[in-house]
Amino acid sequence: MIGRIAGRIDYRASDHVLIDVRGVGYLVHCSDRTLSALPGVGGQTALYTDLLVREDILQLFGFPTLVEKEWHRLLMGVQGVGAKASLAILGALGPDGVSRAIAIGDWNSITAARGVGAKTAQRVVNELKDKAPTVMAMGATPPPAPDSAEAGEVIEMAAPAAKTLPRTDASAQAEALSALTNLGYAPGEAAGAIAQAADGTPEAATADLIRAALRRLAPKG
Repeated sequence: MIGRIAGRIDYRASDHVLIDVRGVGYLVHCSDRTLSALPGVGGQTALYTDLLVREDILQLFGFPTLVEKEWHRLLMGVQGVGAKASLAILGALGPDGVSRAIAIGDWNSITAARGVGAKTAQRVVNELKDKAPTVMAMGATPPPAPDSAEAGEVIEMAAPAAKTLPRTDASAQAEALSALTNLGYAPGEAAGAIAQAADGTPEAATADLIRAALRRLAPKG
């Protein structure tokens, strides 16, 4: 299994890029959101990858974070969601948006993806809601940008996110989720409260997210 690729972009298409890794070209399919964030032809990039194996074809899919890769893997496991629909969902919402929509049961947001109807969106939420806390806890630290020493690299297993890299909004949500579950809240309940809190203050720090989520979890009346 090819877990990560780093190299030079040789060309770009509407749904994929060709990445040259020391003379070998890897065709990597990506979501619209990921493609728009990649550098132009000649630029260096690094992507976590997932290999889809079928009887008649091998397809490689690329993701800027391990969280996005994990959501792709889970989405592909839902009946009626293939690779195209999974990339459409991730392209429309991004990994944080997918986490939020599934955590709070907002299936209507998922229908914003091209080709995804209400029944499929409801199935995604119903089947993956229990998985949202685990994925959110992974955080979303991007891979390091390839430098001259790293460019042209294929790693068979995806490397874990480095703890020393800059924190992200998603990592604050992951830390808040860990704190609330340590306090005894059910993972699904905590994830929903954090997703709602983050929706109101997307750049909130961990402590602020915890306080806001606790207000939502407090008994009413």
